[in-house]
Amino acid sequence: MKHQVGIVAALYRYPVKSMLGEQVAELEIEERGAVGDRVWALRETATGQIVSAKKFPRMFDFRAKSQPDGRVVIRFPAGKTIHADDPDASDAISAVLGRAATIERFAPDARERAGIDPKTVFGDVPVEQVTPDFTAETLPAYFGLAHGSFHDSAPMHLLASGTLRYLAKLRPGSIFDPRRFRANILIDTGLSDDRFVEDEWDRATIVVGDQLTIVNSRPALRCVMTLIGADPTHEWEPLPDAWCDLLPGKPEGRLYIVRQHVKPDGDDR
Repeated sequence: MKHQVGIVAALYRYPVKSMLGEQVAELEIEERGAVGDRVWALRETATGQIVSAKKFPRMFDFRAKSQPDGRVVIRFPAGKTIHADDPDASDAISAVLGRAATIERFAPDARERAGIDPKTVFGDVPVEQVTPDFTAETLPAYFGLAHGSFHDSAPMHLLASGTLRYLAKLRPGSIFDPRRFRANILIDTGLSDDRFVEDEWDRATIVVGDQLTIVNSRPALRCVMTLIGADPTHEWEPLPDAWCDLLPGKPEGRLYIVRQHVKPDGDDR
């Protein structure tokens, strides 16, 4: 049975993995996700792993935007800008990040790993509470990315406004800015503030307009990135780790749904 769950309120794209991104008026969607989303990433020289703000929170000091010609411009904390494909981009970013790294485009057939710090990846939530098979001592210091991309697990993420309203109700005084959850599509689900709305979308098929069908939805496992402040722009302040205790019995990632498969042609099989 079909029913309307909300309307599209905002669209987001993140041209460089783990950097701040951009709100856009429209998104072109392919099976690998939004065109221009997470097409660049840094590779840590010491480990060979893809750089993530899970391990390097200073990644949020940078902002990446796509230009009309397809090139990606990166703004540094002090306001300097470079293009991702500039010859000196890797050295310039490494100097600010404090870690040697190279910036690269995704390879369609690659299988990449991103680095984490097992002791902090879920904030102050114990690893075994989120992933019962591991502890901070046994959890690998990396995780596999989606095949042929720099996405953590799936090509498309959705977030419900009702969930943010519910979190704000549970934690008065905290501002749950939708941008900290790094979704591609923010869905305005109305004035409800009494539940985690996306729980109702698990394994659902979601149709957006008349040309996009998102199928086989799944909960997204979230991490310490939702707690990081966005300096130096101060668009939002860091959240206390303790906000995660608002999710009793849930993995920390129950806040929004990962859309595992995207069908841009609207084929609702």
